[in-house]
Amino acid sequence: MQIQSKLPKVGTTIFTVMSQLALEHGAINLGQGFPDFDPPEFLVDALARAMREGRNQYAPMSGIPALRQAIAAKTEAMYGHRPDADAEITVTSGASEAIFDAVAAVVRPGEEVIVLDPCYDCYEPAIALAGGVAVHVPLHPHDFSVDWQRVKDAITPRTRLIFINTPHNPSGAMLSAQDMATLAEILRDTPVLVLSDEVYEHIVYDGRRHESVLRYPELAARSFVVSSFGKTYHCTGWKLGYCIAPRALSAEFRKVHQYNTFCTFAPAQWAFAEMIERHPEHHLGLGAFYQPKRDRFRELLTRTRLLPLPVPGGYFQLVDYSQVSDLPDAEFARWLTVEKGVAAIPLSPFYQTAPAGQRLVRLCFAKSEETLQAAVARLQQL
Repeated sequence: MQIQSKLPKVGTTIFTVMSQLALEHGAINLGQGFPDFDPPEFLVDALARAMREGRNQYAPMSGIPALRQAIAAKTEAMYGHRPDADAEITVTSGASEAIFDAVAAVVRPGEEVIVLDPCYDCYEPAIALAGGVAVHVPLHPHDFSVDWQRVKDAITPRTRLIFINTPHNPSGAMLSAQDMATLAEILRDTPVLVLSDEVYEHIVYDGRRHESVLRYPELAARSFVVSSFGKTYHCTGWKLGYCIAPRALSAEFRKVHQYNTFCTFAPAQWAFAEMIERHPEHHLGLGAFYQPKRDRFRELLTRTRLLPLPVPGGYFQLVDYSQVSDLPDAEFARWLTVEKGVAAIPLSPFYQTAPAGQRLVRLCFAKSEETLQAAVARLQQL
């Protein structure tokens, strides 16, 4: 049977490919971004209790009220913006679902969506399935900052949406208050909407402040803001996230969500509502929890020939391997996994066109001390 693919450029994601390769060759998996330690004990207990108490049937389509109210209070405390829990917060089956729902809700065939390369690999497929056209604007190759003039130049009468991502995956770079002011100025007299991917919002270092678009009323009024419980609470396999957007955007978002997953894993919603309300110290202390891991991993990497780049936020470490090999990044990542026993993620799949001669791979340090030490012991052999 001949099928004309709606995603002809898409194969299996690089994360699945590298994790499978790691499994086949017994490699330490620093590729896919998941912690190898458990969620908070209170959260696990709350989930078990919710299931025992019979909270196992469909949740309301937009999320249980207790969770939406907890999110609203948390958002106000963090960013000074209190979304309407009933009309502006939607709980989703992970951040990826929220991204797909937002794009499907507002992008029409032929409309353009600006993405900043390197960008997370689910952005462009979501755009393509909506019939939109991804317009790739490269970040600066050295520090992954935004060239706002290039963004401004990329806006046309067909531009419907722009993606931003802070802290940035894969680089860990963060947008500043000046970046937000510039974005607001560029978009002020346009109908362009924003999708702000903020799944690593609480994992920031060195006293930095996460500049959510929700801090900026002019941007919040035109934005979908996507967050992830999985990243914040070390439970990526639970696949829960949420989207905050103004009433009109949320109404369109929910039209898609209700026919995509309709609702999201109910017992976990009750558990997260309880966790947010009773243990805010968890999300407030997440940067302090991860910073020693970041610093320790960077210290260990000094014993290798890999050069670590700065990491302002998130839990990924980019390393320059040019002192080790001239192989292109995908070939190097495969060689590193198969021959040296450490799985990494190449950067080229995050680009439409990767910079010539770039020799970078992404490693995840959301791991135990034992895992990081074992990985670096192998990396020292390079």
